[in-house]
Amino acid sequence: MPQTTRWTTLPDHRDWLAREADDLLRLFEAESLDPAGGFFALDTAGRALRDDPLREIHATTRMVHCYAIAALMGRPGAMAMVDHGMRFLWNRHRQPNGGYAWGVTADAVPDPRLTGYGHAFVLLAAASARMAGHPDAQRLLDDVTQLIRERFWEEEPGAIREGFDAEWRETEPYRGQNCNMHLTEALMAAYEATGDTRHLEMAERIAELIVNRRARENGWRLAEHFHADWSVDRGYDGDPMFRPAGLTPGHSLEWARLLVQLHQTGGRRLGWMPEAARALFDRAVTDGWDTDKGGLYYTLGWDDRPAIAERYWWPVCEGIGAAHALSELDGDPLYETWYRRFWDVAAAQFIDRENGGWHPQIDAQGRPSSNPFFGKPDLYHALQACLIPLGPMTGSLTAQRMKA
Repeated sequence: MPQTTRWTTLPDHRDWLAREADDLLRLFEAESLDPAGGFFALDTAGRALRDDPLREIHATTRMVHCYAIAALMGRPGAMAMVDHGMRFLWNRHRQPNGGYAWGVTADAVPDPRLTGYGHAFVLLAAASARMAGHPDAQRLLDDVTQLIRERFWEEEPGAIREGFDAEWRETEPYRGQNCNMHLTEALMAAYEATGDTRHLEMAERIAELIVNRRARENGWRLAEHFHADWSVDRGYDGDPMFRPAGLTPGHSLEWARLLVQLHQTGGRRLGWMPEAARALFDRAVTDGWDTDKGGLYYTLGWDDRPAIAERYWWPVCEGIGAAHALSELDGDPLYETWYRRFWDVAAAQFIDRENGGWHPQIDAQGRPSSNPFFGKPDLYHALQACLIPLGPMTGSLTAQRMKA
């Protein structure tokens, strides 16, 4: 039965969300900061993995983004976390040939790849840090904006390339939706931080290609992998963490939320976005929801059958954000039903009440598992799941807190 009263209107639920966000921030600020630079990964108990010196760029940038939000919320100590991450981005990830390396240590660059995914998150970190008032944010924002526009952006299709080696040689004839989806999020944040409408125009062009053209023509199945000419590659089988084969329902939900935000940020000038957001959501929950155990299958085949049936934390987080966004858009009680369903599964199966944070994976028997995700992978998805429902879908989390 669809619900009519939205949980997000209830003071007790809003207090619960705020407490969950506080618990996450406390876990990561207690153990993550590495005095030698960057941030430690955390094990399943929430302890720092001090013997692992590798710092990957998505982890560094997401910490900057999350603690920039926390700083705008008035959290003492949050700006120190932002400052620590910003120094490491500029001094270690940033390379002499330009670009930001995927994996670095305090004194070496073991993984010098220059990826679209990584640079999208550098842009998000820079934009969020600027909104929070960090003094070095504009320098980082200008630098990564130029790199994205000159090195990664392809004007004809309206999207970015996947990546390069350290000498800016393109590494493969592959195009992916994942890096472009995250760049869309980052471009909206950069537009809010700077007022530069080119950011917004690029975000809209990516959405047009990935969603309005490719997803629409495939029955609202969100293709993940493409050839260099942006034709769909249905047979691609790659990295199980960032490029799993087939379809990923969690990304359809993530796009549903982003489309609602982009529709509002762009002044509602692209009328196809609400329809597409609803269609992506419907396809994801129809095909991807595990009706027996709850949660979303990680991947599906093009036949809509589960391929990787394990359930991961981040698709549930994105479902929460998408359900809230669509409730904000038109008030259909169906989305409130899904909002509650996602949070019920999160609370029962994913939130780790013993050690803090969220379990990254749940196996077929309903037990926490690992591979490809280990420990407490990051703060980004879970924190946003807690904070997005506290505001309207009229901008990014940083923009909302600037207006508060």
